[in-house]
Amino acid sequence: MKFLDQAKINIKAGNGGSGSASFRREKFIEYGGPDGGDGGDGGSIIIESERNLNTLIDFRYSQHFKAQNGKHGSKRNKTGANGKDTILKVPVGTQIYEEDNNTLIYDFTKNKEKYLVASGGKGGLGNVRFKSSTNRAPKKKTNGKIGEEFWIWLQLKVIADIGIIGQPNAGKSSLLAALTKAKPKIADYPFTTINPNLGVAYYGGKEITLADIPGLVEGAHKGVGLGDKFLRHIERCKLLLHLIDLSEESLIDNYKKIKLELVNYDKNLGKKKELIFFNKSDLLKKNDITRKVKEFEKKIKAKCEVISVFSNDDIQKIKKLLSKYAY
Repeated sequence: MKFLDQAKINIKAGNGGSGSASFRREKFIEYGGPDGGDGGDGGSIIIESERNLNTLIDFRYSQHFKAQNGKHGSKRNKTGANGKDTILKVPVGTQIYEEDNNTLIYDFTKNKEKYLVASGGKGGLGNVRFKSSTNRAPKKKTNGKIGEEFWIWLQLKVIADIGIIGQPNAGKSSLLAALTKAKPKIADYPFTTINPNLGVAYYGGKEITLADIPGLVEGAHKGVGLGDKFLRHIERCKLLLHLIDLSEESLIDNYKKIKLELVNYDKNLGKKKELIFFNKSDLLKKNDITRKVKEFEKKIKAKCEVISVFSNDDIQKIKKLLSKYAY
């Protein structure tokens, strides 16, 4: 399934049905009086969150959504039927924005949340409503109101307990695959991952949701590389798992570049709780690993873990740490 985390759609609620200007006409009843019924209300547009969805791809090919109009009123005081609501399903984590793509309308953070985003028009009144002691045969009736219509933006922010970040080719997808049953694309070249991948890990009876965020590079907050379009997916994570390729030479510079991109995008991202893991320990000698880790911890003043995604012992160690920090 293709991933899409932003879509612009047009929504149109149903119009209300018009009231009826009808008079009772029966044999032997000379003055039957008014009997025009009211019009039905137009259907509304309702958006509902669904945890089994993880993309907005359905809104790429269909951008216009309409609810049913209310039926007109008719004789014998018959009220028109209400129009049927249109319910749009979106993934949990979706936000609704106005057409300016800046003003937030609603934020879906739980499963099966519903939000009425466009109200249907009220039905018109039949002429029986205007009968009075001074006007026994009113011909007046009202038309139904027009349903709301406008454009909105849908933006998806992946909801995960832990976001796996790091430069391209650090082994994020391999780690996600080892920790969960997710099957992200894995290959030995940068930018293999072009979409956030989600997976669920289980440890000690706890369920932990992880997101593999596409590789960040210098200038990502300005749109360089895969751009800032995926940085929003980190905002909801409780914990960041910063994965660094131990075989690289400039470990400190690489770490600082990623941290700078997070802060430049949103200062709060730089304050998130973080675990640092050095990956690909199977490619280096023990002395080289010790030297690199000591130098890094001295400069950054942070405790680090050395792992290999191909070591089952390391994977169990990671799960234990994540279950401790994610709650």
